[in-house]
Amino acid sequence: MTCERINILLFCENHTEFAAKKASDNVRGNASLVSSILSDLGMKNPVSLPRFQLIQAQEFLEGVYALQTQSIDVAILNLSLKDARDLKIISDMRSLAPNVPIIAIGDVDDEVRSLQALSLGAQDYLITSEITPQLLRRRLLYAIEQQRRQIKEQANTVAIHKESQQGRLSSLSNLSKCQSQWRFLSEATFEGIIIHDRGMILDANHILAKMTGYEVAELIGKNSLELLALESQDLMIKNILSGSEKACEVIVVRKDGSTFFVELQGKIISYAGQKMHVVAARDITERKQSQEALQIREHARRKQSQTLVQLARSKTFQQGNLNAAFQEITEAAARTLSVQRVGVWLYNEDHSTLECIDLYDVRTKEHSCGLSLLKANYPDYFQALEEERSIAAHDAINDTRTQELSQSYLCVLGISSLLNAPIWLGGRLVGVVSHEHFGDLRQWTLEEENFAGSIADFVTLAIEASERNAAEEALRQSEAQFRAIFECSSIGIGLIDMKAQIVDANPALCQMLGYSREELCGERFTNYVSPQKGDVDLLRQLLSGIRSDPEKLVERHRIEIERLFLHKEGRLVWTRLSVSVIPDSNGNPEFFLTIIEDITERKQTELKLRASQAAAEAGSRAKSEFLATMSHELRTPLNAIMGLSQLLQQEMVGSLNEKQKEYISCVYSSGEHLLALINDILDLSKVEAGKEELLLLPLLVTDVCNSVISTVSDQALDKGLQLTSEIDPQANICVADERRIKQMLLNLLTNAIKFTPSGQVSLEVKKVSNGITFTVADTGIGIDSNHFQFLFEPFKQLDSRLNRQYEGTGLGLALTRKLARLHGGDVTVESTLGQGSRFTVFLPEQPYLAEEEPI
Repeated sequence: MTCERINILLFCENHTEFAAKKASDNVRGNASLVSSILSDLGMKNPVSLPRFQLIQAQEFLEGVYALQTQSIDVAILNLSLKDARDLKIISDMRSLAPNVPIIAIGDVDDEVRSLQALSLGAQDYLITSEITPQLLRRRLLYAIEQQRRQIKEQANTVAIHKESQQGRLSSLSNLSKCQSQWRFLSEATFEGIIIHDRGMILDANHILAKMTGYEVAELIGKNSLELLALESQDLMIKNILSGSEKACEVIVVRKDGSTFFVELQGKIISYAGQKMHVVAARDITERKQSQEALQIREHARRKQSQTLVQLARSKTFQQGNLNAAFQEITEAAARTLSVQRVGVWLYNEDHSTLECIDLYDVRTKEHSCGLSLLKANYPDYFQALEEERSIAAHDAINDTRTQELSQSYLCVLGISSLLNAPIWLGGRLVGVVSHEHFGDLRQWTLEEENFAGSIADFVTLAIEASERNAAEEALRQSEAQFRAIFECSSIGIGLIDMKAQIVDANPALCQMLGYSREELCGERFTNYVSPQKGDVDLLRQLLSGIRSDPEKLVERHRIEIERLFLHKEGRLVWTRLSVSVIPDSNGNPEFFLTIIEDITERKQTELKLRASQAAAEAGSRAKSEFLATMSHELRTPLNAIMGLSQLLQQEMVGSLNEKQKEYISCVYSSGEHLLALINDILDLSKVEAGKEELLLLPLLVTDVCNSVISTVSDQALDKGLQLTSEIDPQANICVADERRIKQMLLNLLTNAIKFTPSGQVSLEVKKVSNGITFTVADTGIGIDSNHFQFLFEPFKQLDSRLNRQYEGTGLGLALTRKLARLHGGDVTVESTLGQGSRFTVFLPEQPYLAEEEPI
């Protein structure tokens, strides 16, 4: 004795990670409960214990595959029913398995949602929070029993139908007893009736005449085979003329030549003392059309399911090639829905334009791209995309949602009907899948709309897979680059955990400290570094900064310090240590990244340089002090010589002859020259020693310039030079040390007159944005640009030959620049050899206070 087997499909949709865990728990719990229920069923029927099979599915396509490949007795859909997608699953399941009872289990205690679930095909709706084992057991038993009852009722209906047919034939035999009764009943029925003898029609009712287009009189005496199409005549002979009472479907030819389907069933009765054949004819054209339409829908639904299963199993999505995935999706959609074109359109970055990424044309079997639709030009269409589940425009040109596309797109290409399904990614509308039908208007079915939505879901899966693969590839490249930098860097790099233990160290760090990587990993980082006071506070500030502002890790959250490290051999290594924080996925500190640069050689060089600099500064100070002392010591006897020479020149101690006067004059002029040299040396040494003090006062620029011009005018006159001055009216006041500014200008004017054989020397004063410039220009011998670097060095003469033409010590320009810089300004030069030179003293604006101390 065979045991009955009951197949139960248990489906739990998996939307999110949390939902996936919950679905998994539900599956295990409900599976146990179903097992106990089926055991109870077995106890009630001890003769033939039922054997059950539990099919579990967590993905929609798994459930579809189970419905198509296995005989399912009842389906349990464990859904949240919080969005339209779950309702769509119920509708799809009902479409795929119309004879399978469906029990929906949801989290929403909403009467509207429950009614929607029941209207879409669910037999029962249970709320998760209210389910008990007893309740679920009763509902399952009811569903299984209801399925059996439906099967039994279908069998009874068939039996009743057969009995009805036999009853009608029996009635016809009774009608033969009375022709009047026969005529009345035959006209009262809704079926065509004929009485024939071996195919020859003896009588017929008006229903049959109306079916065939003949008059009753025309039918009487006609061979019944003449009313049938050639391919149906054998069925008539086999099932009707042979005396069989088996019903058959034949094709009847009307009087006008058109055909229609008829179901015939015959019965032998006695008529006028003879056995005659009575045939009932039923027009089944509508039933045939319904069956054909149902077959077409079932075929289309099966085709759609097969396409979805094929796409789900495709390896193209796993490879992450977005273009290849789009091409496979558009080709499958166009082939399944029998449309001319299918396109995938995605929004651009600013969400202002839909751009066609892939457009497949069935007629040319080619893929193209590049079309675009600007959102501002089609506001109604874009609004419909965002608000509606799908746009099924049977008459796309006149539909208010797509009418805007008529002139620029639909009419140009000859598109009559559109089926557009929005593409959602992460709760955001990112594009649309467009199915374009050409020619006559097309009525889109609910199944086709659902299929288009599934195609859009596959586009979403393709995008997610592509983004995931791109992120994984970028991560792999980033890790490879980091590992290459880590391993090949000449600077030491260490990865330290939050407990100060070394997680990893690159070869450079190992070489720097003299340890192997195995020796360093796991050891405390503080064992090798010489800490200083305040290091702990720095690390705390670093950690508090990354917690408060993790996005600015590179800009702010890093400390750089110089520390000593301990080498394995015991020697100290000077390093520059940079410490930054690597956060985890939640923004919390996870590791310290330490970058350690060996600066031992640089530190040693710095120490040497500091020692050399100190020695040089000490020598410079000693030189300046020596020069200042020597200048003072030289000035005392020189003043005596010049004073006595002046007395002799005045002949206060007696008269002198001409020769004596010449000698005394030479002694005095030499003394003046030597005194000027000593003064320059003394001033330069004081400036270099930092002992020079400036007395800054507001000065009239005109008075300063007139003073220095009058001082050198005799020198210019003796050489026949033209001496001019030009003062900007805005440059009327200058805050400076009066003696030093005159000294600077006299040095420049004296040099200009000295090195100008002929021509002119000028002094030009200008007011600039942040100070005043004094420019001394000449038309003298000029200076080679290669010698500019030596101009302002003390005791440096460009013409250093023993028989040089121009006298001088080389201190004037050096002292002028130092005095200018002491004022906060500078001296610059422009010169062309053989054409002349321009020396410019810049003095910045200085704030002046009435009781300002010398600087």
